[in-house]
Amino acid sequence: MKKAIAALASLLVLLNCTAYAQDAAFNGCKLADAKGKQTDARLIFSDTNKDVVIRVSDHDVDVIPYDHLDKFEYEYTTKHRVTEGAFVMVASLGAGAIVMMTKSKSHWLYIDYHDQNLPHTLVVRMDKGEYKKIFDAIKQHTGKDVEFVGKADKQKPKAAGNADKETPKPTTPDTAAQTAATAAPQE
Repeated sequence: MKKAIAALASLLVLLNCTAYAQDAAFNGCKLADAKGKQTDARLIFSDTNKDVVIRVSDHDVDVIPYDHLDKFEYEYTTKHRVTEGAFVMVASLGAGAIVMMTKSKSHWLYIDYHDQNLPHTLVVRMDKGEYKKIFDAIKQHTGKDVEFVGKADKQKPKAAGNADKETPKPTTPDTAAQTAATAAPQE
């Protein structure tokens, strides 16, 4: 009976440990090559193997160990939908003009890493519904923060888990005393 309890306890500990070593996979990504062509890709953070995997179709394009990662950078770009508007304009002139005036936003992740002391950069276009979750996964799995560059530096998005919370304004001793004085009940 004691052996059965010990085996059951060992099994529960093992299951509990593997629950922390979950892999995070994101399917809505595209890998950009040197010519700008984008290919559907999957971004995987594997705690089991301690690496980041970029997978296209069924083969791994790049496997980057966590200890080879240098930094992650995020940037977004906007462009007018001229080509899409031209196609819509064939059916409806007014609707095509409206589509041409709207903008699309692309979310880009730059993964800087080194391999045998040579620097490398991977460029991944993230899905608009997943990019905040990818930021959280980067922090959780690699321990690194994402740096915001370009337009993204001026307008940092809120983390997926804190979407409803506002960031508190920094206070100086003067503003803290002023806030405390106005919050005190008047007699």
